Amino acid sequence: MSKAFDIVLSGPFLAAACMVLVAVAMTLGSGAWGPDQAVSAEPAPPKGQEYTGAKECASCHFKQFLNWSKTKHAKSFDLLPEKYQSDEECLACHTTGYGEPSGFIDAKETPALRGTGCEQCHGPGSKHAEIAKEFGKDKLSSEQEKKVRDSIWMMLPRNVCIECHKTQAHGKTGTPKELKKKEE
Repeated sequence: MSKAFDIVLSGPFLAAACMVLVAVAMTLGSGAWGPDQAVSAEPAPPKGQEYTGAKECASCHFKQFLNWSKTKHAKSFDLLPEKYQSDEECLACHTTGYGEPSGFIDAKETPALRGTGCEQCHGPGSKHAEIAKEFGKDKLSSEQEKKVRDSIWMMLPRNVCIECHKTQAHGKTGTPKELKKKEE
């Protein structure tokens, strides 16, 4: 084999080529060329829903609520320094439903929506809670189960996580200097 071929198949060149292939595969597989089957099968939650807050979800999903309550998502609003607790760019990710009807307004008016709660990813849950309570603890028929499931996003809508978890975790503006972790 030629020396040039050996160089291409070694170290940094091979790593760069692999990264390019992965990027191309992710772009082609992202639905840019066609629908994503897993996402397109998931119905959109019914219109007219309202945000209720994670504690409402806990009445049926207690184990998930306990797990979530120990995460940074649960504390995301409280982690913001006070001067950022009214910054629209911060509130979009550090609260639930900010900018949406019935979503987070401020800590006094909508305290249940502080932090990145269940509904920030799964959509507003008022109808889901209402429908689920209708059936109580009864064993659900497959038709009833579908009714409950179709009232909220069980599978997350495509790219919902990346909306907040962008490069540097703060999109265009980047992490404010005073919030960056100090190098040790």
